[in-house]
Amino acid sequence: MSQPVYFEDLELNAPRLSLGRTITEADFVIHAGHTGDFFPHHLDAEFARTTPFGQRIAHGTLTFAVAVGLKAATVNPAAFTYGFDRLRFPKPVFIGDTITSKEADPKRPAYGRYVERVEVLNQRDEVVLVFDHIGLVQRRPPGHDA
Repeated sequence: MSQPVYFEDLELNAPRLSLGRTITEADFVIHAGHTGDFFPHHLDAEFARTTPFGQRIAHGTLTFAVAVGLKAATVNPAAFTYGFDRLRFPKPVFIGDTITSKEADPKRPAYGRYVERVEVLNQRDEVVLVFDHIGLVQRRPPGHDA
C-alpha cells in the first residue's frame, strides 16, 4: 500500500494523469446487463446510425464507472471518497484530474475536505466527462512531520 498523503501535503492545481482504457462492445453489453439500461442509443447499431452521433454511444454511467476505476489506481490510505458533484457528459474516454480546491471540513476536525476536478478525455483529447470528486483526507497526526 502507498504511503499516506495527508491534507497538509495536498498541492492546489497539481495535475495527475491515469493510464487509458479502451471501451469495448462487451463493456456496453455488460454495463447494460448490470444497470438494466438497454436504451437503443447504446445497444442498437441501426437505431444509433439515425442519431446525431451516427453510432452507438457509451452509457454515461459506464464512462463514469471506468473513470472512477482509473482514478483508483492511486490509493491514499489516509483518504476516502465523500461524494461526487457536477457530473456532466459534454461528449463520450482517457482521464486527467487536478486538485482544484481544498478546505477544512468543520464536521470532522481530524480531516480536511478537498475537491478534485476530474476530466475524462478520449483519444482525440476531447473532454467527454467532467465531475468534481469530493474527498476527505486525514490531517497529519501529531508527531508525523513531513
